Amino acid sequence: MKTSFFQDRIAIVTGASKSIGRATCLELAQRGAHLCLGSRDIAGMEETASGVRALGREALVVQTDVTSQEQVQALVDRAIEHFQRVDILVANAGIYVRKPFDRLDIATLQYSMATNFFGAAHCVLATLPHMLAQGSGNIVLVSSFDGKKALPGDAPYACAKFALNALGETMRQELSPRGIYTSIILPGRVDTDFMAGLRVPRIQPPIPAESVARAIARAIQHRRAEVIMPTRVLGLYYLNAIHPRLGDLVVRLFHIQGWEE
Repeated sequence: MKTSFFQDRIAIVTGASKSIGRATCLELAQRGAHLCLGSRDIAGMEETASGVRALGREALVVQTDVTSQEQVQALVDRAIEHFQRVDILVANAGIYVRKPFDRLDIATLQYSMATNFFGAAHCVLATLPHMLAQGSGNIVLVSSFDGKKALPGDAPYACAKFALNALGETMRQELSPRGIYTSIILPGRVDTDFMAGLRVPRIQPPIPAESVARAIARAIQHRRAEVIMPTRVLGLYYLNAIHPRLGDLVVRLFHIQGWEE
């Protein structure tokens, strides 16, 4: 019987209490990995951990606010202490921050960047020394299609995701020769609590969190540099790359940014 790529590997997943984070933990556990879960929500993480354990895998729960460098370092230290190594990091924790540009302020931008960019950077920088010492590892940055084509009203969120993409691109080029592979996951709308109070057009229905989790697992196993999903957003991606004003027109015509309710 062929051994799974993930068998007995150790994965740290942030934002593990719900949605994409929970789905990713269960997907990796199903494939054979052990999990270290990080999130502010202890109750949610315990529910995720129960699912991981039901699949016969270990789950370590560590309450973590990724905006705190000290808490992130403690998360990684606990994982190393318990499992003796870390093979996979999925920097998934995020918040959806929207504000029209005529009401935008620095405090809102900083609030979004604290979790959506610096939170991921904290995780990477805390984990990286251990992966470099091992000479191997996989790092997944869960970004957003908003980090390729920013939508009206999404400036705080999109700015952080564009920055996250830049971090991932430099990591990928600098670290892959040293055995550490970086994947950037860029989903469009996902059926999570981010969608609460937001109605989206039928042309862009939200995809399940489980679809993103499967894409993350495939990206890790096959060392995929970047995954844009679902495939229907690729048309807008290529159009915007060739002619940004036409990309803007498509967004406006189909009201892809959605409607707040």
